This record gives sequence, C-alpha cells and structure tokens, in this order.
Amino acid sequence: RHFGGVEDEEEFLARISEETGLVVDKRVRKFAELVCRIQDYPRHLGQHSGGMVVFKGMLDHVVPLEPASMPGRVVLQWDKDDCAAVGIIKVDLLGLGMLAAVRDTINLVRDHYGVELEMAKLPKDDPAVYRTLQRADTVGMFQVESRAQMSSLPKTRPSKFYDIVVQVAIIRPGPIVGQMLGPYIKRRAGEEEVDYMDPILEPILRKTLGVPLFQEQLLRIAMVAADFSGGEAEELRRAFGFKRADKKVAEITQRLITGMEKKGIRLEAREKIAKAVNSFAIYGFPESHAASFALITYASAYLKVHYLSAFTAALLNSQPMGFYSPATLIKDAERHGQSFAHVDIQESDYLCTLEGAAPKLTVRIGLLYVKGLRKHTALEIVAERRRNGPFQSISDLVARIPSMDKREIRNLSLSGALASIGGEDRRGALWEAEKEIRPVGPLLRGVKAQEASSPLPLMDEVERIEADFSMLGLTTDRHPMALIRNSLERRGVLSSKDMFTVPEREIVTVCGAVICRQRPGTAKGVLFISLEDEFGISNIIVMPDVYERFRRPILEGSYMLIRGQVEKNGVQALVKGLYFERLSFIRMYAESHDFH
Repeated sequence: RHFGGVEDEEEFLARISEETGLVVDKRVRKFAELVCRIQDYPRHLGQHSGGMVVFKGMLDHVVPLEPASMPGRVVLQWDKDDCAAVGIIKVDLLGLGMLAAVRDTINLVRDHYGVELEMAKLPKDDPAVYRTLQRADTVGMFQVESRAQMSSLPKTRPSKFYDIVVQVAIIRPGPIVGQMLGPYIKRRAGEEEVDYMDPILEPILRKTLGVPLFQEQLLRIAMVAADFSGGEAEELRRAFGFKRADKKVAEITQRLITGMEKKGIRLEAREKIAKAVNSFAIYGFPESHAASFALITYASAYLKVHYLSAFTAALLNSQPMGFYSPATLIKDAERHGQSFAHVDIQESDYLCTLEGAAPKLTVRIGLLYVKGLRKHTALEIVAERRRNGPFQSISDLVARIPSMDKREIRNLSLSGALASIGGEDRRGALWEAEKEIRPVGPLLRGVKAQEASSPLPLMDEVERIEADFSMLGLTTDRHPMALIRNSLERRGVLSSKDMFTVPEREIVTVCGAVICRQRPGTAKGVLFISLEDEFGISNIIVMPDVYERFRRPILEGSYMLIRGQVEKNGVQALVKGLYFERLSFIRMYAESHDFH
C-alpha cells in the first residue's frame, strides 16, 4: 500500500532501500518482483447485485462460470471490461426506493383523493414545486435532500426542468473537485461572465453556462477540440468508469492536450479542458442518467408539495432510504401541517395508512414500525381483526393470536399500541400482558383482577417519548427538544428558526438532536453536522482541528449543545462549531445517518 503505483522493479527496489534502510538481497528482490507482478490486479472477486449479461451463444463456452453464494445464481469470472472486449453485453439494473415510494403515492392519491396520476404525465414546470426547491425545503425528496444540495439550491434557484438535471449532476465529486460548482452558481446569478474556454466549445457548453458537467460533453469536447475519433472518445468514456482510472486518464489526457495543441487551442484553454477531464476521472455523470434522476426528483417534489399525506405514508413504507430517518420525516411533515396517529392494535395495518377525508388526511403509523414484531405476526393481527372484529382486551388479543411470542406482546405494550384495549398506560399494559403470557403462581391464583392491577408508576411524557424511540424509532408526540425549550431559552440557546435573524460572525449556542454527520472526501477533513429541533434543522461546520479536540462528543452524542460562530453564505446561516457538549436528557433519538 505504501509503495503503490510503482511499475518499474528497479525503481521499487531503490525506494525500498532508501526509505527502509533494508539491504537489497534476493529476498527483497523477490518481494519487489511479486509486488510488481500483482500491481493493478483485482484484490477480490465481487458480484454486482444488479448486473446481468446477454450473449447469443453458450456463455460457458466463452467465459468461466461459477456458482454464486445464493442458490440458483451463477457469476462470471471476468470483469465488465473483459466482457465488453469479446462482445458480451452487460446490463446494470438500478433499484431505487424512491420509485416504489412514487408508485405507492400515486396509488394512495387515487384511493384517497380520487385523482388519477401518472409519473410521466405530471404537470410540467409547476411553480409551487420550483418555489419549494429554491427554498431548499427538500427533506424526503429524491437526490436534492442532502446538506450539499440544500446549500446550493437557494443559489442556483432552479426554475425549469433542465435546471434540475444540472442540479442533480453538479453536486458530485467530479464537478466539486474540478471547481465547477462556484463558477456555475456565479454565472447563473449574473455575477460572472460565461466562459466557454474556446469559441468552438460554445455549442457544447451553452446549456451548462460554459461548465462541463456531463460525460457526453467531455466526449464531444475531445472530438471537437482534439480531433479524437469515435473510438478514442469511447476509450475516454471507458477510462471514466475504470476504478483505477488514474493511469488510463493520464495517458488519454496527454493525447488530448497534444491534439488540442495541433488544433491551435491556446494554452490557457488547454489547461482548463485537461483539468475538467481529470475531474471527471473521479466521477463523470452522464447527462441521460442525470435527466432520468431529475424526472424522479421532480415527481417526488410534486407529490410532496401537492399530496403530502400520501407521499409521507409512502416514504415511511419504503424505508430505509435517503438521508433522513422516519423520525425526521415525520417531524418535517408535521411542520408542513401533516397530522399523525399513533400505532394502534385496533386501527393500524402492517403498513402506514391514511385516515379521514381529503385533503385533511391523517397518517396512521403501521405495525411494521414496532421493533421485534415479526411481519407474519403483524399480518395475522390485521387479518384476525378483520375476520372476527376488534380485540376486546389484552387477554383477548393473546388468545386470538397464539403465534405471538413474549417479546412481541411486550414490545406492543411498551410502544403504546395497546392503548385502545385497556393499556392506556404503557407500564399498565405491560403488566397486563405479563399476566397473560406467564403462568399464574399460587400467590395470584384466584385473586380478582382489580386486586392485581399494575403497581408500576405511570409513564411521564419524557418516558413515553423514550419508549417511542426505543420501540418504534419515531414519535408522534412532541419533538424531544420542545421538552427543554424553556430551559434552553433561559440559557440563551437559540433554536433553528432563530438562526435566520442572527448577524454574521456572532457567537451563538445551538442545540438539537444529531440527525446526520457527513465527512465527504472532497471536503479536506471538514465535518458537517445536521441538528434537528422542533422548528427545523441547523447546519454545523466542524474544522479538522476542532474535530480532533472534540472527537468523542461529536461522534457519540445523540443530542449536542454547540457553541460557535455564525457564517452566512448569502442565503443560509451556518454555525462554525468551536465547542461541543453532549446532552443526555433523553437517552436516545432516532439513529443518526452518518456518511463518509
């Protein structure tokens, strides 16, 4: 790993001798020989879960096959480049949870709103959708809900469909490393003149304001500016997708520079174009791919803006997916006026459902969110209730669902799902459930029910919320931060809504539940934290030195109190964290989504 990238054996031996002080004997020489022989070999055999190949002949006559770990599956021993070289077609199938959520939303809209929708026929360029995108009010939307997307949306201000295509593509490692995001934002805002690098590239780069974003653009640039043939352009495209692309891209980049020089492209333009090519070696995004994603982005935005109840229920039924946990999705929907009903053994189906009449629909939490409740048990509960009517008591439930085990009845009790059959207090429901599932000993045998009522103390609000997160991973009660808001205000701690009025560079203290930690490879060690309270989300920036000083509270805290300096990027207020403290007034929250 330390000497990676060395191809020449003698150079390798020289570096070993220089950096380790080892005498180059026959053992070291043999080691160098073996290392150079395996350089760039695949390090392991991997299987693409959504990949398949198409071949007109007998496949095992051409490529070695072997059984996969899954019964009935077979894998090829070649990689995609080897398959392509002999004319085997490889197809990648991409599964997206948002497509399931969109489908389910459309079905719920039909059933509860009486409106027939089709994803491909949604109203185009809906003004409310673009206003929402420009505000970065995008929690739960496909591709535009990340911190980086939310930060850029108010600057790029998408106003038509192709703007979404660009938005999806520009928040990627390639454009960010290639420093394309800043120029695009400035040019879109009219703060910088559009630069096409060379006049001959204007037709190729006009739609993206002179910023090369897509693989298709880079290929056309190579063909127009350096007279690449179609085969050479295809070689460039393949190099983009090669996992160990550095060597290949460097070779092709040099050929590109030579071709541009022969074409008469000036030096400055050649350097800019070469930088763009090398950036795309990190991650080049096809325009066709971006357009497909943008269509799903628009659909998710349209459905959230106009059919929030149906979209929220569908999102909750499609988890896990996206940046945010169900707890955050629920609180975001509540801030938009959506109401929720707690999980209930008498009312809940397995999935989350809608109750009431449109447009004021309530989302009922489904039994799938009760941790430890097996799917077949939940479905049996729903089926039995529909066949023979509501459950009359906890003992009736236990008698009618004999397959339910002890853990399941306990978790139903603590989740609050048994409130409608005599378990208004969760500890009381747990007591009743334990009486039903445990054999009655001699001390209680024959004792009247009222004499054996629960001796356990009633749960207070904090304990109920803790039980919600423990048993469901979410709550339909108040946000935990609302419980201590008065105390925080007395200490001068600001909420997320207060941040909009704070002057830049002011030192402030904020507090919230940690819902996301992100440390992108392109951020040079900077960590981004999202804190949620009852009013919304605050964004925190942590510089590398501060991160090292407060590593433990930053990584371990479910709730954090952060002191820092306000920074504004023109449209949003951020906090540059300087001091971090863990809070533990509630033992848990929904698990943070952490990304690297």
